[in-house]
Amino acid sequence: MATAVARRYAKAVFELAQQDRDRDAWERRLTLIRDLFSDERVASILKNPTVAGEARERLIAQTPGFDREAANLARLLVESGRIDDAAAIGEEFQRLSDEAAGRVRATATTAVELTEADRDRISRQLSKRMQKDVRLSVVVDPRILGGLRVQFGDHVIDATVASRLQQLRRRLAAS
Repeated sequence: MATAVARRYAKAVFELAQQDRDRDAWERRLTLIRDLFSDERVASILKNPTVAGEARERLIAQTPGFDREAANLARLLVESGRIDDAAAIGEEFQRLSDEAAGRVRATATTAVELTEADRDRISRQLSKRMQKDVRLSVVVDPRILGGLRVQFGDHVIDATVASRLQQLRRRLAAS
């Protein structure tokens, strides 16, 4: 879950991306920044106040794939001590972008790997039900035993064998 600070940064970047009409480029920039800041060695240098500011700026400027906008945002995050918020900013930006495009990200949890046809079928059914484009990711978790759990936003559809067994246990215990 994004912090209030991460949401503010993401909203500002999203508004800039809307203004530039280039959300995809900003999404790539945020991914590059997240990847750079997630490297523990790089993060320790960028967070270290004993490292000269010029050395930190050189490190950012020499990062492969960074353009001027990515470097400026990375510098701003370093200067404001927000390196650890980069991943949350990227996630919130993605959420805003999906919302603006009428997309929903959903996660399906199954006990076994789904075929591509099953993935497509679930995605189409969810898209039809929500009247939005659904981007489905699948997680395999054998603990659910069978069935399917779908999560999108704060909604959960739980049709797993494990949850049905749990409901049955509660009913029997209450009897």
